[in-house]
Amino acid sequence: MRNLSIGQAAAASGVSAKMIRHYESIGLLAAPWRGDNGYRVYGPDDLKRLVFIRRARDVGFALAQIKSLLELWRDRERASADVKRIAVDQIALLKTRKREIETMIAGLEELTSACHGDGRAACPILDGLAGQPKCG
Repeated sequence: MRNLSIGQAAAASGVSAKMIRHYESIGLLAAPWRGDNGYRVYGPDDLKRLVFIRRARDVGFALAQIKSLLELWRDRERASADVKRIAVDQIALLKTRKREIETMIAGLEELTSACHGDGRAACPILDGLAGQPKCG
């Protein structure tokens, strides 16, 4: 694969140019080589790393976790147990978040079910958010 501009790398990896710059600034992606014109130039290894980062973000890994995963990815002597532990911890975190979101949905459904959604000024949703008791 030939060298890519930041726009091409963004399109090929699914990571926006803004996020590519951010990943460079925090060290997830090495500063790229720059052409004579001063523009960033990305190679095949950079693209693989960007795809890795995007896919890790897609399954909810935090940037610190991604940094650890990238280090493990580069380390051919790693133990797969180290990688699995990070993934299992992520699953537990996502399940906790799922329960929290389900609780939020239930609470919001309760508030919206009490609302007539008409032209009246009385609003059980706002009252509920304010901690006031439900009214008719």
